[in-house]
Amino acid sequence: MVAMTCFQKQALLFVLKWTFVFWLNAVSSFSELQRFTHPGKGDGSLSFLVVGDWGRDGLYNQSEVAFQMGRIGEELDLDFVVSTGDNFYDNGLKAVNDPAFRESFSEIYSYKSLRKPWYSVLGNHDYRGDVKAQLDPILRRIDRRWFCLRSFVLNAAEIADFFFVDTTPFVDAYFNEPEDHIYDWRGIYPRETYVSNLLKANNVDFYMNGHDHCLERISCRNSRIQFLTSGAGSKAWRGDEKLRNDCAVHFFYDGQGFMSVQLSSTNAQMRFYDVDGKAMYQWNVTRQLHFHSEM
Repeated sequence: MVAMTCFQKQALLFVLKWTFVFWLNAVSSFSELQRFTHPGKGDGSLSFLVVGDWGRDGLYNQSEVAFQMGRIGEELDLDFVVSTGDNFYDNGLKAVNDPAFRESFSEIYSYKSLRKPWYSVLGNHDYRGDVKAQLDPILRRIDRRWFCLRSFVLNAAEIADFFFVDTTPFVDAYFNEPEDHIYDWRGIYPRETYVSNLLKANNVDFYMNGHDHCLERISCRNSRIQFLTSGAGSKAWRGDEKLRNDCAVHFFYDGQGFMSVQLSSTNAQMRFYDVDGKAMYQWNVTRQLHFHSEM
């Protein structure tokens, strides 16, 4: 699932830094992860799209969503795309030379504005195939946009830290009640060690996820966290609504679509789009700058 946390960075000047955490199926956090950087625009701003649950050879309106992502990406001068998991249906990739990689990714998201890095995490459907194939750097030789690791940190434009955390192995049912599915857990065992290496995340403001095939925003009375779902990249379904009594749904859409995020050092603007590229819902978060003196 995806979360966004915020904290003030100690500095000589007034600074505010956004932090995002992306994961799929459970609440967790992070410690020693690989770190990468992505440059921002000259003005220090950042724009990206968020989409999940998409890889179906263009079917279930995947191609239509991709077209609108390309159009909106051009309008926003896109920096990159985030995938929240379940990248290839129904059972991940079979090998690094699986034609599904081209047929569900390269040939679908071919628009100029989408020819940017795709930072991705795995979903439960991806674990039903050859996980190591989807993580293999050789895929970048086929399509240089593809960037998928189990967990990693991305620093972008010096205004945002993105924590991508693969939490599919946190879900007990995938181990204890797999039904007829076979999951590729290579690199996960011992499971207890994998889980213990991810620490609890603090000061989370925004939690973004896929897995549920819809677009949604939820908040809870006793939490600062905004829960945002962008898992409508192709086949959509209403999903389960099991809210606590102290939580409220601000927006829900059970059709196909995606989400955009525009960041500056003080403002975050987010939109949900439908399959026709119509902006259905928008909200802004403004952070007050704080002055930090040298201690």
